[in-house]
Amino acid sequence: MTFAFKLVAAASGLAAFSGAAPSRAAGIDWAGVSGKEIVLFYPGQSSWEWSLTRSAMSGAKEFTEGKNCDDCHIGEEKTMGPQIASGQPRVFKDGTKPAIEPVPIAGKRGYIPATVKFANDGTNLYVHIEFAEGAQPDAKQDPLYDTKVTVMFNDGGVPEANRGGCFAACHDDSNGMPSAKGATRTMYLPRTRAKLTRQGGGDTLKPAEELAKLRADGYVLDFWEARLNPGAAPVAVNGTMFDKREEAAPAVVTAEATLSDGVWAVTMSRKLDAGPGFKTFTGAGRYTVSVAIHAGHTAHRFHYVSFERTMRIDGGPADFVAVKK
Repeated sequence: MTFAFKLVAAASGLAAFSGAAPSRAAGIDWAGVSGKEIVLFYPGQSSWEWSLTRSAMSGAKEFTEGKNCDDCHIGEEKTMGPQIASGQPRVFKDGTKPAIEPVPIAGKRGYIPATVKFANDGTNLYVHIEFAEGAQPDAKQDPLYDTKVTVMFNDGGVPEANRGGCFAACHDDSNGMPSAKGATRTMYLPRTRAKLTRQGGGDTLKPAEELAKLRADGYVLDFWEARLNPGAAPVAVNGTMFDKREEAAPAVVTAEATLSDGVWAVTMSRKLDAGPGFKTFTGAGRYTVSVAIHAGHTAHRFHYVSFERTMRIDGGPADFVAVKK
């Protein structure tokens, strides 16, 4: 049965490192750029399909009727995150819902506040993120990197991401999710699948000509990522999410990072127009952005995520404006 739903349109002290590519951010004084604090929360096994299931998610009715995630839940992250991370049933005003973390990590904090800033220089877009991840238990899931910071961009071409941010690419049958059954399936977008059920979309894709049209219509998400270890240069990665999560080779994003007194300051940058296959950022566009942080050597779904925010280049109504510097 098709799962149908209604979419309404370290080191202490200062240590600085830059990636292998030439730095593009050296000339920006971030102290002079306005930013906003967002709170990233631990989401457990919440998926796109879960968010549409009334027996599992308290706001599923409102979501299917047209309210976006941010309409109800921004401001609740510091309460939701610890409750989910504990592995205990979740308590809401309208009652108790089942736990969505079956394998809680002992000592895992439930949220991380981060200050986010955007800027551009007429050629490149920059995002600057400062956060203290605090004491993190070692999950021993990713042996290579202690921390990873990811930003996802949508230019409006993915309606589900306009409404639910990165949850649009997180499904019940992805790696580590309830319906995965051992599969190592990556993130993917709902409309790439031939059929979407409560358990996700599986591996059966729509016909090639339909997929080609979706791509041509901009039904793709871009992501930038900085992979971090204290005392080492960051590794910059970027790519797209469509029928799977796919990294670009070579990367077109650069990264810089400092760690001082437990606070990471990470700057990622990319040309406003990086060429075919990537989103182009213009003053006419309104973009949806979501941030994720993996901390404590975690991987896959064991991360912190933000609800969707909006971003514009140079000016206009949005949560963030990439000011000209």
